[in-house]
Amino acid sequence: MIVIIDYGMGNLRSVQKAFEAVGHEAEITADPDRIRAATRVVLPGVGAFADAMAELRRTGMDQAFTEAVQSGKPCLGVCLGLQLLFTTSHEDGEHQGLDLIPGEVVRFEPRPGLKVPHMGWNTLAIRRPIPLFEGIDAEPSVYFVHSYYARAGDPDDVAATADYPEPFAAVVHRGNLTACQFHPEKSQRVGLAMYANFARR
Repeated sequence: MIVIIDYGMGNLRSVQKAFEAVGHEAEITADPDRIRAATRVVLPGVGAFADAMAELRRTGMDQAFTEAVQSGKPCLGVCLGLQLLFTTSHEDGEHQGLDLIPGEVVRFEPRPGLKVPHMGWNTLAIRRPIPLFEGIDAEPSVYFVHSYYARAGDPDDVAATADYPEPFAAVVHRGNLTACQFHPEKSQRVGLAMYANFARR
C-alpha cells in the first residue's frame, strides 16, 4: 500500500492521480498508524517549511514517517517534501527539519535576470543511477516550482542536479529514501515513469 501524507499543504489528489495513471492505488492520510502500516510512503507538499513541520509534529506524522524511513520502506519526498528531510531550513528564520539527510535549505540568491521562484521546465543532470531513474532519458526535463533548495552536507546524497544558474540538488537519495525538488506529477511522461519506478521498488 502506497500512502501519501496529508499535512494540509499541496494538491495531494494530483499525486494520487499520477500513481493511479501508472496502475497503482495510493491512499491519502493524516493518520500516523496508516503511515506505519504502509509499504511505501510519499511526503509531498508546497508551502512554508515552518508551517509544514509544525503540523507534522502536532499530528505525530513526523515520527511515523521517520519510523518508515528507518524501517527500510521505500520513501519519497516531493518538492517541500524534499526540503523537510534536511536538518534545517532558513526560510523565514531558522527551523529544524526531520534531519533524515544532513544539510540545510536556503533561498536562491537574488541576481539580475534571475526570477525567484524558479518556475518551469529544467533539465536534470543525473550523477548516479538510482531506482527512480530506471528507463529514464539520460537528460530528462522536469517541472520545478520553488524559491528554496537544499544544500546536502554529503555530496554523495545528491543523485541529480539542475542549473539555476549554478547546479543545485534536484534529486537526493540515501538508502531507501529518495526525494525530488521538482514535481513528477507535473512532469508528464518522465514524471509518471518515476512514480511507476517508485511504486514497484
